[in-house]
Amino acid sequence: MELSEFNYELPEELIAQVPIKQRDESRLMVLDRKNEKIEDKIFKDIIDYIEPGDCLVRNNTKVIPARLYGKKETGANVEFVLLKNIEGDMWETMVRPGNKLHEGAKVIFGDGLLKAEIIETLEGGTRKVKFTYNGIFNEILDRIGLMPLPPYIHESLKENDRYQTVYAKYKGSAAAPTAGLHFTNELLKKLEEKGVQIANVTLHVGIGTFRPVKEKNIEDHNMHTEHYYIKQEDADKINKAKLAGKRIISVGTTSCRTLETVADENGLVKEAEGDTGIFIYPGYKFKCIDALITNFHLPESTLLMLVSAFANKDFILKAYKHAVEEKYRFFSFGDAMFIM
Repeated sequence: MELSEFNYELPEELIAQVPIKQRDESRLMVLDRKNEKIEDKIFKDIIDYIEPGDCLVRNNTKVIPARLYGKKETGANVEFVLLKNIEGDMWETMVRPGNKLHEGAKVIFGDGLLKAEIIETLEGGTRKVKFTYNGIFNEILDRIGLMPLPPYIHESLKENDRYQTVYAKYKGSAAAPTAGLHFTNELLKKLEEKGVQIANVTLHVGIGTFRPVKEKNIEDHNMHTEHYYIKQEDADKINKAKLAGKRIISVGTTSCRTLETVADENGLVKEAEGDTGIFIYPGYKFKCIDALITNFHLPESTLLMLVSAFANKDFILKAYKHAVEEKYRFFSFGDAMFIM
């Protein structure tokens, strides 16, 4: 399957630069896969499409202030984005400029609060980095790190919590699971009062969010792995809904990838922890999820391929064309789709 099949025209002014004032007042495009019908709604209207007994599965990862600006011992300016904790104080890190940061290079951040040494160059050009410091690593990150906003966002973020879901809990992501940014505590409470089950998974979002597909044939693309876990109490909620014939509704592509990684052939899941490099594109047979809440994704991205696998690719591209015509807001701080 050709990469060019997942391209579309997007005017730059439709790329959302700042979050909307009220999370659940963003727009919502509802896609009926069976009838190929499109409706234009407001996000909080999603409650009308979710039934009692359905299970909403959300990713409760928390974004860390993973962008660090520092200096090499030689004085040159460098930038790090922490992608994945390997073990202890060893991290997989995206570095710039890469041609200046070879094995053995040493970097200082925050006037010496944090120091780093490049240990190894990894596949894909990232680096294995060892950090040294006095105190607690996460507290130092909170002091000197910045939120790792995607490169297409040029505005500075005034409130860091707007790049976190209201239910973010476990630190470890280099990017937000953005479909969840539309939920408020009030909307979640209303869903629970309606009888909707809410389950959590955790997938720490890493380099896959930043890495473009470069291969002409998408099947040649190699997905980067990301760490996930799911607890037994959440697996029980998901399985109860599945066995009762209710829908499993994935909040975002990260929750979807976690569920599809751990599900058996009957769509049932169990307590699990591991790394997933699952790559979902048209032709994939979904085992677990029945509906998907997601934002609008970049042209030729693996995320656009995933939603094209869940719904008919031509229908998805038709919906994106409609979104452009109706001036929906795109990408991380943009509007949402509910595909059912």
